[in-house]
Amino acid sequence: MILTAPSFAPGATLSGDGVEFAVYSRDAASVALCLFDNDGDKELARLAMGRDETGFHRVFVEGAAEGTRYGFRADGIHSPDHGLWFDPAKLLVDPYAKELDRPFVHDGRLTVFGAETADIVPKAVVTRDRPVALHAPLFRPGGFVYEIAVRSFTMLHPQVPEAMRGTIGALAHPAVLAHLKRLGVDAVELMPVTAWIDERHLPPLGLSNSWGYNPIALMALDPRLAPGGMKELADTVAALRAEGIGVILDLVFNHSGESDRHGATLSMRGLDNLTYYRHVPDRPGELINDTGCGNTIAGENPVVRQLVLDSLRHFVRHAGVDGFRFDLATILGRGADGFSARAALLTEICADPLLKDRILIAEPWDIGPGGYQLGNFPAPFLEWNDHYRDDMRMFWRGDSHMLGAFATAFAGSSDIFSRHGHEETRTVNFLAAHDGFTLMDLISHTAKHNEANGEDNRDGHNENHSWNNGAEGATTDGAVLSARRADVKALLSTLFLSHGTIMLTAGDEGGRSQGGNNNAYCQDNAITWMHWDRLDDGLVEHAAMLSAIRRRFPALGKTAFFTGAGDIEWLTPAGTPMSVADWEAPLAGTLLLLLETMDTEQKRSVHLAIAVNRTHAGQPFTLPPSKGRDWVSLLSASLPETGLLSARAVEIFVERY
Repeated sequence: MILTAPSFAPGATLSGDGVEFAVYSRDAASVALCLFDNDGDKELARLAMGRDETGFHRVFVEGAAEGTRYGFRADGIHSPDHGLWFDPAKLLVDPYAKELDRPFVHDGRLTVFGAETADIVPKAVVTRDRPVALHAPLFRPGGFVYEIAVRSFTMLHPQVPEAMRGTIGALAHPAVLAHLKRLGVDAVELMPVTAWIDERHLPPLGLSNSWGYNPIALMALDPRLAPGGMKELADTVAALRAEGIGVILDLVFNHSGESDRHGATLSMRGLDNLTYYRHVPDRPGELINDTGCGNTIAGENPVVRQLVLDSLRHFVRHAGVDGFRFDLATILGRGADGFSARAALLTEICADPLLKDRILIAEPWDIGPGGYQLGNFPAPFLEWNDHYRDDMRMFWRGDSHMLGAFATAFAGSSDIFSRHGHEETRTVNFLAAHDGFTLMDLISHTAKHNEANGEDNRDGHNENHSWNNGAEGATTDGAVLSARRADVKALLSTLFLSHGTIMLTAGDEGGRSQGGNNNAYCQDNAITWMHWDRLDDGLVEHAAMLSAIRRRFPALGKTAFFTGAGDIEWLTPAGTPMSVADWEAPLAGTLLLLLETMDTEQKRSVHLAIAVNRTHAGQPFTLPPSKGRDWVSLLSASLPETGLLSARAVEIFVERY
């Protein structure tokens, strides 16, 4: 029996005697609710929905219960040139769907007007509200973030049961937890776990999207990653929290997998294209493509803002996550006049009672006009710092005039993050991420090798500031392999000793390679799967030691900028203050710096000495007089006061009392 709608929230809301379904559409002539059997295959009923004064179409279904499978159909004008895509033959997924009964699969019928799609489109599943106990985030700025592609991370893990591999639940397996604990991870950052669809060019190539940056439903977990639904995520978050590890979700609110004009009609396009997506002014049939993915979600629209905020609240309330990383986050601050740090959506996220204490990380760029906004997001947003990435790569590659840039980035990039009057850095330092070369591939290839992606190696970044140490790609040359290993150790040391928040991509601690593929989003196979048996345990141990050092000495992870009043000194390898000439020497590549910090092991204030040598020869260095008994090396366990720093190396010493 259908009753008068009691005006609950968007989506499907359970009450004592049924479910109210509500979906927004400003321009549809009518919207119908479609109910399906428990298998999601047979349509049992098609119910007309009533439109209220706010533009929501609602219907209350008495007797409907948890587990009910449903979708929508929207009828109206089909005129793509006017931005109207109504087609009652298309089953549409609820933008507020909390659970789906199957993954998305691309099919040509999704793009054809009048072609029925109910048999290929996932059905939303009515769920019961099951909030978890909320805790303050474990992660704090200045910590160590470990980026994980959920599926590839455990697909080949020998200790994870085969049935669990590639799922969110596998992250809670004792063997996986042990690895994260060994590394001293403060938070895992999970690449997209919400439901996504393959880009339409991939199935004909026999490829599939393995990263998830092509979403359809913004709240529903992808069934391939979370067969146990939201409970699986909540249980995994709890298991990680019990080990002192937070969880950050990488979410995509900048575009959807419905793509461009030639893409699929699956959800928002078929319900209200003009509301959910941005269009060229006065040309409603032309989508704005500030994302490079075919469409741009209209974050300035109040309906869309509510959807984004409700999605974020959903993952906090029902999984207890520590925070979020926002893909192409400039889109969140875009309006008719371009990007603004005071845009309504950014302001609302920062002020929301449930979100304002969460960790917020922006990827501060898109490809639209004025899209590069590094350093311009409002506090407390942390920001991915590609200047750090590129400057550190160019320094270690041997580029000229890079010592000053190295020091500035090493100390928290004050040139970027202090320019609006801030006294703390909001940098997220990284040397490699999911998008681009792995750390090992960075020092093993001078050029990308994306032939397996089926685009004749045209895709992916062309300039990676990379080098190959004398041979391109795989080699058996012992000298080349030794040089690469030394470079990875030096790069890891640079990252872990840098000022501010740091991020390491899973596997980079052990020399993971993708064979030179720097755009491996479409390789759901051995190219991206983490080969646990191939990880270099010596490199893993080096990363673990660095992480322990970072935790022991708070100055390494603090976010307040250095003042130069005794808290940091920049010295030559001879132990003398750096001069202008020292900084500006074209090939300068050696440096000694002193930091004042607390030693949580000795429980007293101490100095650290960090020696850097990017040259291909050993470098004599002299440590200044210690106020303690002597200096002790934290990475090699030696006790030199003067000595020779190895080629292509970073060393750190502490005063011993």
